[in-house]
Amino acid sequence: MSCSEDHTESVDCTVKPPVFLQIGDTKGDSARSGVCVVDVTLPYGKPINIEKITFKNYYTAYVTVRLLRRKAEKEGSTKWCTALTDLALMDNPHTDGGSQNYFSIHRRQMQVQPDHVESIRLILRQPSSAWRIFSLEDIRLFPHKELAPEKEVSDWLSDLIVVKQPPDLEVLLMLYVLVKSFYNPDVTACFTTLAQITCCQFLIKPRHISSLQGLPDPQTVSSSIQQMWALTEVMQANRTTASIGRFDVDGCYDINLLSLT
Repeated sequence: MSCSEDHTESVDCTVKPPVFLQIGDTKGDSARSGVCVVDVTLPYGKPINIEKITFKNYYTAYVTVRLLRRKAEKEGSTKWCTALTDLALMDNPHTDGGSQNYFSIHRRQMQVQPDHVESIRLILRQPSSAWRIFSLEDIRLFPHKELAPEKEVSDWLSDLIVVKQPPDLEVLLMLYVLVKSFYNPDVTACFTTLAQITCCQFLIKPRHISSLQGLPDPQTVSSSIQQMWALTEVMQANRTTASIGRFDVDGCYDINLLSLT
């Protein structure tokens, strides 16, 4: 509930002097009920949607917030409603813990939506006889502002421009076959890597649809990769273990195959 820093400016409002409820009929009766009412009014014809209410406590133990709201469907029709009941401001009414702290009552704490509010009534209670005077100071109202919708991911992806042409599909497939044949990596890992490389090239789309011309069809790319993967599986199953020599025939070399450097 402690007030935090906020760059939103508070709205203009009028805070009326506190009115203490007396026990008795005469003005000279000094007995008080421990209840005080503070009214906060807004300029006529300018209701607001409240984001939060901030104030500094002065020995008030509990506060109840009531709102005078205008009904949107009925022009000029207003109704009082209770937004918050007996919010504790002091740790103990008989001790001074929290008696002069700053507080904030946020929109999410209220039991009703604080929209189209024309007036606020703060009902203060102090059941302890140790504090004859209690009130709230520096009362401020902050308006609720709708947050701008976040920019969708697709929007900023469309802003990206492809600076390089996607690699030729045949080149990728040839590299895959070479890696598969010479190094014999894990089939699934190789297929996943090739698919990731291919898909990443098509994820970054230019702004204009005309620049997409010339790119291979994704379904064709997927089908070709799967066919190549099946072909390499057949090659792997039929792979020979015989050693292939280099330039030698039956352990001898043909002079015509050699060159002097």
